[in-house]
Amino acid sequence: MTTIAGTAVSRPFVRHFVEMLLAMAVGMLVLGQLWPLPTALAARADVAALVMATNMSVAMAVWMWHRGHHGVAIREMTMAMYAPFLLCLLPWWAGLVGAEIALIGGHVLMLPAMLLAMLRRAPEYGAPTPSVQRIADATGSGSPHVHVTRTGGLARVLVRWPSVLGLLATVDNLVDPAPVPVLAMMILPVGYLMIGAVRRTLRPRPVLMAQLGALLGYLLLLGAAVLAGPERGQYLVGLGWILHAGWDLWHHRRNLVVPRPFAEWCAVVDLVIGVSVILLAVTA
Repeated sequence: MTTIAGTAVSRPFVRHFVEMLLAMAVGMLVLGQLWPLPTALAARADVAALVMATNMSVAMAVWMWHRGHHGVAIREMTMAMYAPFLLCLLPWWAGLVGAEIALIGGHVLMLPAMLLAMLRRAPEYGAPTPSVQRIADATGSGSPHVHVTRTGGLARVLVRWPSVLGLLATVDNLVDPAPVPVLAMMILPVGYLMIGAVRRTLRPRPVLMAQLGALLGYLLLLGAAVLAGPERGQYLVGLGWILHAGWDLWHHRRNLVVPRPFAEWCAVVDLVIGVSVILLAVTA
């Protein structure tokens, strides 16, 4: 437990902050593709800033709703998205700074603005429950804590957020599939070994032996793909990625070596890449 300006900051508090940063990044990357701006408008700092703030706010608000935050907290955090941009746009409108300075300044000031909004409701953001406890407003109403549990289709989708991110990360593979270099397969087993070494999760001994066995299997598959040639080798490359999707799911179910959200994300990415490579090889 640490303190910022005399306010206790717990691990759940930090996790909430990171979660919202990730949600904002997803909003900026995904929602920005839904309404592309004409070049003339996109070149304006004020239009670009407000569009970015909107994209980030929408994704952040959806995630906060899923986490059980009440409307007041969501509105405060939304204000923390817009206020820094508006503050930095004032000197841009006055012709005192360039567009790049205004946009960078808005992004930089957004982080402390978010932190201040969170510190204002530190008990709420520091709640350890999966669904955040709803805390009485700062008006001192003394309302009892209410556990908020989100149900419904949107909540079920948000629970599977690693899978959603995996699909978003591989949209290009679905829309415009391309061959995958044979050597790229080695990312799969080596990645697990590196993550396991950093996290110190390659014990007991059978776990390490399983990872080394996977590495050997992919070395053999890589050799077979090279011998098969560039066209037939793609079938083996696709098979390698699909097999690793099953490897990911096995680790996910047993919570081994890598974090479970990473294993889920990786399973979706590997499956989409593998299927797209094989489909490309079939239709080539």
